[in-house]
Amino acid sequence: MNDDLRALIRTIPDYPKPGIQFRDITTLLLDGPGFAATIDRMAAAIGPAPDLIAGIEARGFIFGAALAQKLGCGLVLLRKQNKLPGRVTGINYALEYGHDRIEMHADAVTPDSRVLLVDDLIATGGTALAGVELLRSAGATVSGASFVIDLPDLGGAARLRAAGVAVSALVAFEGD
Repeated sequence: MNDDLRALIRTIPDYPKPGIQFRDITTLLLDGPGFAATIDRMAAAIGPAPDLIAGIEARGFIFGAALAQKLGCGLVLLRKQNKLPGRVTGINYALEYGHDRIEMHADAVTPDSRVLLVDDLIATGGTALAGVELLRSAGATVSGASFVIDLPDLGGAARLRAAGVAVSALVAFEGD
């Protein structure tokens, strides 16, 4: 399933450090029909359209914007700290070595908003889980999470499901 899209994703060994198999979606983005098929298939996998798409910085903006346009819904940007003007709300979260923060505009979602979280790849799930917590803290219902790539051995999709979030991904790369 989706082997045509898998073939468009380049693997770069030992990047950014030895032992990592980096899954590069830029080659998928270079292929117009492949990118269009990706968005069509992501849309088909989510069921009822949400009110908003929340794209995680930065590659989640690409897929999130295209998906929001296809579904006719708005786009919420989940950005790194101090990148958004105006009043923001944010959440700090733990990384493997240290901490990070994502933020959104304080008025981006309302308590009745149904929001789909979107990114290019789910690995350990730390940023995605922080996004879910941030959206829920504003009163939104996270209707699911959609990714192009899942690295199931790293457990992020399982962590999202354990947090009550339905997860879809078009391709999985085992052993990463």
